[in-house]
Amino acid sequence: MSDDIRRHICDIEDKGLLHRIKRNVSVKYEIAALTAQTKKALLFESIDGYDDCRLVTNIVGNRQMFAAALGVADTQIHQRIMMAIRGATPPDVTGHGHFMKNTYKTTDVLPIVTHFEKEPGPFITSSLVFAPNPDTHQQNSSVHRMMPIDDKHFSIRMVDGRHLHRCYVYAKEHGEDLRVAIAVGVHPSILIAGAYQAQWGCDEMGIANAITGGTLKMSPLEWSGLHVPEKTEIVIQGRILQDVTHEEWMVEMLQTYDYKRQQPVFEIESVHTKDDPIYHDVLSGYAEHRLLMGMPVESKINGALDGTIATSASLSNGGCNWLHAVVSIKKRSESDAREIIEKTFDAHRSLKCVTVVDDDIDVDDAEAVEYALATRFQADKDIIIKQNVRGSSLDPSSDQKNLKTAKMGIDATIPLDRRPEGFEVARIPNIENVHLSEYL
Repeated sequence: MSDDIRRHICDIEDKGLLHRIKRNVSVKYEIAALTAQTKKALLFESIDGYDDCRLVTNIVGNRQMFAAALGVADTQIHQRIMMAIRGATPPDVTGHGHFMKNTYKTTDVLPIVTHFEKEPGPFITSSLVFAPNPDTHQQNSSVHRMMPIDDKHFSIRMVDGRHLHRCYVYAKEHGEDLRVAIAVGVHPSILIAGAYQAQWGCDEMGIANAITGGTLKMSPLEWSGLHVPEKTEIVIQGRILQDVTHEEWMVEMLQTYDYKRQQPVFEIESVHTKDDPIYHDVLSGYAEHRLLMGMPVESKINGALDGTIATSASLSNGGCNWLHAVVSIKKRSESDAREIIEKTFDAHRSLKCVTVVDDDIDVDDAEAVEYALATRFQADKDIIIKQNVRGSSLDPSSDQKNLKTAKMGIDATIPLDRRPEGFEVARIPNIENVHLSEYL
């Protein structure tokens, strides 16, 4: 399996999932507007002011492209991710960086996109950041968005307590800036691994290596002492400054504006690119962003429920692939649904609502889930309410600063003390073989 974004672009183009845009486009709003209107990937070949660079968006913008990035069928996504997590192996670190063809001192050569009307500026949205883990002396990798302040400095979004922030705090406590390397334009399987919320001390590139079948090569960088994927399109090295912050805000997964935050500042040391590099932009709050963040978590939830009566779990599109989950079960006792609700909340603390349905309901079919609510659920006894508990900072209706919210679990399964025939969906025999079009 390939570990090169160019190969993935060719693969999805062969499947009819990519459009090439040859018309000249602007990085200010136009690229974002076009991306928002399609479920396919877009490769922009002519960008106003950036003659030596191409730009791609939406390369895992639906489950079919996401599965293609993992080299599996749509139905095998979670099994592939969970197998890679369990079978993570260190990648080869003797690669020769294909990205060392050109070296610059600023990011002026990169087509950084301005996406939304009220954001404070453009953002790099596919930044895979590598940093040294102070406890294990291995690497941590995670995805962060970065906003240019000037031609040498960016604000970098970090969530308190997450792994990059822990690396940053350690360096700061020791009176040091944190040296990092940033990859832009990697194969999406590498970005998927980087987006996974692994345990502290786990090198996510071991997961990426397992996804690619053990073929991933990492290239050493002399200045930072870190390793980045050999076939990365663009690599930026620099420091996260220990004592400098900058105010920023951005559009999040819910397509809403986050509140203003003081975030650390990254200072560029060098920028390296391939010839004719392909810059990857992710449109915040739209399908690619939600799937990149949500699908690894969906796999994590399915893994946490493995071995239970749960048959499938999905983070719903309406819940932005982050806040709402639907789980199907083979119900055996009246306490089963409530036990699964608790296990699902434990697996992903950002969840705000968990709905449990019987295994005859398709968890990815919103109409089927609503049908279960309409026919199998009683509001006075089938709801669990949790008050003032840890939630997601993304939800604008919650206490975002203190990360407190209310959560709801819904049991929309058939009551075992009722006659089952009353809940059976009537079926017309042989309907799948009778086609109206043949009679017209």
